[in-house]
Amino acid sequence: MTTHIKQPPRAVGLYDPRYEHDACGVGMVARLDNEPTHEVITRAITALENLEHRGASGADPSTGDGAGILMQMPDELLRAVVDFELPAPGAYGVMMCFLPTEDPGRASLEGLLERTVEAEGQTVLGWRDVPIDVEQTGEVAAACRPVIRQLFVGAGATHANDRDAFERKLYVIRRICELTAEQPGLYIASSSSRTLNYKGMLISYQLAAFYPDLRDERAKSALALVHSRFSTNTFQAGSSRTPTA
Repeated sequence: MTTHIKQPPRAVGLYDPRYEHDACGVGMVARLDNEPTHEVITRAITALENLEHRGASGADPSTGDGAGILMQMPDELLRAVVDFELPAPGAYGVMMCFLPTEDPGRASLEGLLERTVEAEGQTVLGWRDVPIDVEQTGEVAAACRPVIRQLFVGAGATHANDRDAFERKLYVIRRICELTAEQPGLYIASSSSRTLNYKGMLISYQLAAFYPDLRDERAKSALALVHSRFSTNTFQAGSSRTPTA
């Protein structure tokens, strides 16, 4: 039996295989005066929705390869919705955590996160369940949808007056948890005192509908970076994804 190895396509006319590359769509909105407003988030969401053609979906047309937004910490919103006291902006960070739906596994990973925060000299302030609209995803995305929670971390005594050091420490905490987790299912979308990342296995127009936080007038930022994900190249290839795309 002869095995035929398919060769890459050759350049023909205006087509050149060198131009085949990831086709993700990205956009950014920023204020030159650095004044946080909800309008920045609204405009960024509009830009993301207009990038739908740069994303992708598979057999389930309502499940996207992924969409997300990175913004400055929405302090006004978070301060209003948590039931515990927050330090001044910059003196606390938020870990955006995707966790398993099964209680034993989730409890184990939450314990790991809390122990790591304390072992690294920082303070566990509390948890927040991120509001979501489960009707805004496709069947494939819904079948693997994680529990989404925010862990609030207060700067320890040695980092309270050094925001750069605190930011680095939040990254260290994230990496330790990712590398030492014995239970599967942990994904940390962001871990920062400066920015917050909302993302999911969504089509671009589903993001703001899935996360009510993004539609809340108290969510403000001076910049926002959006991403509509295409998970493979643009030449006759299947689409692959993960629940945390």
